[in-house]
Amino acid sequence: MDIFTKCRNFTTAKEAREAGLYPYFRVIKNAEGGTVFIDGQRKVMAGSNNYLSLTSHPKVLAAAKKAVDQYGTGCSGSRFLNGTIALHIELEKRLAHFMQKESALVYSTGFQTNLGTISCLVGPKDVIFSDSENHASIIEGTHLAEGPTVVFKHNDMADLERLLKEHKTASGKLIVTDGVFSMTGDIARVDEIVKLAKKYEARVMVDDAHGIGVLGKLGRGTADHFKATKDVDIIMGTFSKSFASLGGFIVASEEVIEYVKHHARSFIFSASMPPSAIAAVIAALDVMETEPEHIERLWANTRKMKKGFDELGYDTSPSQTPIIPINIGDDLRTLFFAKAIYDEGVFTNPVLPPGVPKDQSLIRTSFMANHTEKELNIILDVFERVGKTCELIH
Repeated sequence: MDIFTKCRNFTTAKEAREAGLYPYFRVIKNAEGGTVFIDGQRKVMAGSNNYLSLTSHPKVLAAAKKAVDQYGTGCSGSRFLNGTIALHIELEKRLAHFMQKESALVYSTGFQTNLGTISCLVGPKDVIFSDSENHASIIEGTHLAEGPTVVFKHNDMADLERLLKEHKTASGKLIVTDGVFSMTGDIARVDEIVKLAKKYEARVMVDDAHGIGVLGKLGRGTADHFKATKDVDIIMGTFSKSFASLGGFIVASEEVIEYVKHHARSFIFSASMPPSAIAAVIAALDVMETEPEHIERLWANTRKMKKGFDELGYDTSPSQTPIIPINIGDDLRTLFFAKAIYDEGVFTNPVLPPGVPKDQSLIRTSFMANHTEKELNIILDVFERVGKTCELIH
């Protein structure tokens, strides 16, 4: 068989486009607050991960521009060789201090961060314990690791303990979980996970891509939310959400960082973050530390929307964060509903398998600090009107 046969046989996207239901790769021309413009039409954005709305903050914009003027547009090499500049070192020191860990390591993307960290730490006699709803980057990292992975039921501590008992003689054990789950918005039970880790002599890694900037004091994330930072061995974060940039990082003990930076292939063999991206993160961190009103507004908007959706009769379980799912179930019904919402002026993200388990398709909504009361009311009005028309609510 020709290796490209599968490509010729892939017609799903084409058929969805022809049916007018294809919801991906929409081109956003520009944005004003919580509103974006697509094909000349105004859409209220209810699907962004820009939780603190810092991508347009004056301090972040100014820092990025200044870095380009000083360093140029790129570093032209990997961190390992010729791609480290003073801004990388400054950011790593700042992140370690902010996250209350000994040391930090910055990668070029969040996906690479999980891929490289997990795969280089887990040896052939070690076992990974992974939540069933972990992000794809964690899953890919476990696939590259030499040791086996066992998957525990989502946020199910009894199932995790069962598996820890079964593998109690493993040479090393690493429990990996999202902090905030990116599709459903619920929070990992980190406080219970660290107790089990101590009991069964395991290490803990939390992917807090959607938790940092949202949970904890000053937005320090899920571990801080549970006052468990010292008990979580590795905290991973991304810069493409609350930090308003691009890249990823881990914080951990000095010895762990020293090992990972010399063994993680996705770190060693990737070009480093460009100066403008690093400077933007540093400025965003400054804002997070000195302007707590952004998190306060984010949570005020989140409470309003969770209450509004619930009162309309939508199933938003198990959300506890600014990620609020509208659970529908059927794939086709989800796509039709998403199109109807979009046509009425609201941008959301329909999520189908494998992004969610089979028969659990949903509309992923997420909210930002700079959403205005008017924009939030438009979203609720559209969801009420379209929901009744589609017979999702009464």
